[in-house]
Amino acid sequence: MKDRTGRLIEEFFDGQKDLRPMKDSILLSADMLADAYHNNGMVLICGNGGSSSDAQHIVGELMKGFLLKRPLSRDDVSWFEKNYGADGKNLAENLQGALPAIALGAHTSLTSAVANDLGADSVYAQGVLGYGKENGVLIGISTSGNARNVIAAAMAARFKKMKVLGLTGSSGGKLKGYCDICLTAPAAETYLVQQYHLAIYHFLCAYVESELF
Repeated sequence: MKDRTGRLIEEFFDGQKDLRPMKDSILLSADMLADAYHNNGMVLICGNGGSSSDAQHIVGELMKGFLLKRPLSRDDVSWFEKNYGADGKNLAENLQGALPAIALGAHTSLTSAVANDLGADSVYAQGVLGYGKENGVLIGISTSGNARNVIAAAMAARFKKMKVLGLTGSSGGKLKGYCDICLTAPAAETYLVQQYHLAIYHFLCAYVESELF
C-alpha cells in the first residue's frame, strides 16, 4: 500500500466515526476493486432511483481524475504526437487515465427495451450478461437490500465469475446473500443510507485511484 493511501484511510475513518465498525469490510472492498483493475477487470454498477444516480456518480469518479490528475504516460503522449502531430499531443495532454466502469442504468434505450420485452427485473442482469467478465466486480446498490433487479444482476455476475459488492442499509436484505462483501450502512431510512453510501463510495474511488495511479 502506498503511503498516500495510508493517509487517506486514516483521514477517512477519523472523520467517519459511524463507519469505523465497518473498517475491515470497507478496506476489503477497496482491495477487491483495486485487484479487479490490476487484473484488467471492469466495474459494473447498478441501483434504482437515487442509487442509480449514485451508480453514475461512481462512474464519473473512476473514469477520469478524482483526487489525482492521472496524466497519460510520456509513451502514450508520444504515440498521439507521432500519429496525429500537434493536435494529437494536445489531445493526449488533456486526457486522463481511466478506470473502466459502466453504470448499467444509464443506457435508457437498452433498459427500456429489456423492461418492455423481458421484464423490469431483468434490466441489469441483461447488462451484466453482455458486459460482465471474469476478474470484474459488480457493485449493486439497494438501500433496502431487496431490489429484485439488483439481486438478479448479482445472480448474473456470479454466472460471469465476477465478484459482487453490495451497498445496502443496515439489514442487508436479500442482496446480502449474493455478495462477496456487503457494506451495510448503519441506517434504515433511505436518505440516511444514501448519505453513508456517498461517503463510502467516495472513499473506495479515492483508494483505488491512489493505488492505481
